[in-house]
Amino acid sequence: MDKLNAMATFVQIVNSGSLTAAAEVRGTSLPTVVRTLATLEQLLGVRLLNRTTRKITLTDEGRYYLEQCRRILSDIEDAELALTDQQSEPTGQLNITAPVMFGKIHVRPIVTRFMKQFDRINVALLLLDRTVNLIDEGIDVAIRIGHPGDSSLVARPVGEIRRVVCATPELLDKTGELKRPEDLGNNNCIRVTGLAPGPTWHFSKNGKQLTVPVTDTLVCNQIDAAIDACAEGIGFGVFLSYQVESLVRQGKLAYVLVDYEPPPMPVSVVYSQPRLMSTRVRVFVDLITQDLQQALQH
Repeated sequence: MDKLNAMATFVQIVNSGSLTAAAEVRGTSLPTVVRTLATLEQLLGVRLLNRTTRKITLTDEGRYYLEQCRRILSDIEDAELALTDQQSEPTGQLNITAPVMFGKIHVRPIVTRFMKQFDRINVALLLLDRTVNLIDEGIDVAIRIGHPGDSSLVARPVGEIRRVVCATPELLDKTGELKRPEDLGNNNCIRVTGLAPGPTWHFSKNGKQLTVPVTDTLVCNQIDAAIDACAEGIGFGVFLSYQVESLVRQGKLAYVLVDYEPPPMPVSVVYSQPRLMSTRVRVFVDLITQDLQQALQH
């Protein structure tokens, strides 16, 4: 069998999420993809994928083999590019993920500039407010807010994000200045489930962590709706600074309890080990790292 073709087919199955989609991308038939995978698994003596009628998932052996296949295929691509005049011209498919609003504000414009500069690049931009497994979901680059948890990945720090409490100036005129986090208990609050799963907000003072119960006037799982409600004066809201930055600049919202903010959260560009990187990934990582460092330095 053509082992490189089989490896590429296996990688495409994982990237596409199904055998049918992989067949379409590779321009072949579904039976051919099924036969190629079965032959590869038989040759290796292990099952690489668990398959049901609804989805496919990697086995532990499949996860390890996937990483090795990507490394080998990436090395081959780089070797071929090094022998042509294309080494300075990234090409091919690039898969990127970022948090929804951060992606809209900061990542999408960078991706657009990158694609205009290198017109032979195709990008899949996945904006999700959940942590994506890079290997399982075929992601090349992830932008993450918070401390990276996977030590097998490289995380380039690009800045920090504050966790802030906001309210409209009109609401603050009614409630008066909040001097302590405990003062929130007497006021209406808007809670975003992704940032505060329970009816408590977290603060910090002189290195000491403080937890304060709040009254949920509105509980929302969607950040845009929660910000709109806060800007309409429904109550106090806790958000990440980039989410409300423009409204604060416009005077529609104001920060409160700044002295009690918890430590800022790191923002990182995350990717696989450098030797696994293709030219397109390497160039994009360098670009987005520089651009985000500039955007987040204020």
